Amino acid sequence: MARAFRSALDGVIEAKPDVIVLAGDVFDSVRPPNPAILDAFNQFRRLRGALPQVPVIILAGDHDTPRSIETGTILKLFEAIPNTHVMSREVQTLEFEALELAVTGVPAAALLATGGGVRVAPVKHVRWNVRVQHSRIAGMLPGDDVVAEHGGVLVEPGDLQAERWNYIALGHYHVAQAVRPNAWFSGALEYVTRNPWREIAEGDRTRRGHKGWLLVDLQKDGVDVAFHAVPLARKHMDLEPIHAQGLEAEDIDRLIAKRVDGVKGGIDEQVVRQLVYDVPRHILRDLNHAKIREYKTRALHFRFDPRRPEPVRQVGIGVPGRRQTLPELLDEYLANRPLPADVDRDALISLGRKYLNEVESDIAET
Repeated sequence: MARAFRSALDGVIEAKPDVIVLAGDVFDSVRPPNPAILDAFNQFRRLRGALPQVPVIILAGDHDTPRSIETGTILKLFEAIPNTHVMSREVQTLEFEALELAVTGVPAAALLATGGGVRVAPVKHVRWNVRVQHSRIAGMLPGDDVVAEHGGVLVEPGDLQAERWNYIALGHYHVAQAVRPNAWFSGALEYVTRNPWREIAEGDRTRRGHKGWLLVDLQKDGVDVAFHAVPLARKHMDLEPIHAQGLEAEDIDRLIAKRVDGVKGGIDEQVVRQLVYDVPRHILRDLNHAKIREYKTRALHFRFDPRRPEPVRQVGIGVPGRRQTLPELLDEYLANRPLPADVDRDALISLGRKYLNEVESDIAET
């Protein structure tokens, strides 16, 4: 993450923009480790030294925002750096007269306090109006449940009022994506979600690039948005899936080895997943798990992901039917179970799935 942040700032310094906006979640938690705080502070100071007159605006995301109002956010530390502005809890508008620009920030806390129904108006007496907001957008992004971190407030598209703004900079979704021609998520600078494989697929689908930042040129008749990729510290590899129906354990072992050995540059210190479909439990037990553990010691993370065949049962008299899987039963139960008001249902369901996956992996290895 530190390397990605430095690379992004290198590109920003080279581009020499008029204003710099971070749309939330600078850190993963409200109490990040001291080395992360120190490195971020030094990098922001480096940015200030290279571009002394350029305003830096930091919006607090849901990960940056303490639940208690009395608890301060670590982001306020960066206000010690000249011309650095932090928008942490309230909707706030900053005007930059020399740029004929107003930037209105809608942090995650403001949306949480209103249930997402924040409506703010652009400033009438300036030429350019930019809105910065950290939230999810209802029904507008594919795979939102996977590619965005849980916890962001869900906002209806109409509440953005995109037609009233020159540009809207959005945070929370981890893949660069336009929700309107003038409203974009910049995405994350590295893979930090629970399911990087879905992010890879989404990045491939857009053909835009996987991780980076956006350089936005405000123009009289619209905006020009350019994606700038940052080099990744490690590769995230999704090996070609194996369809194991009718195969013996030795066949599957051979195919796994072939895919691992075929990785250009090797899997060492990389993040790797191997999917195996339609593998029955008795075949799964007979796989060479010692070899799989060897792959796990070589890679930074090797995820062996076996999927058993879909169970089928008889419904009624002679009518084939599909039995619900355990993850489906869990999802259905948690989706309908009454919960305390302060429990995030999406996060609870995601945690349940995570535990089930961990158990499946443990069973496979033992």
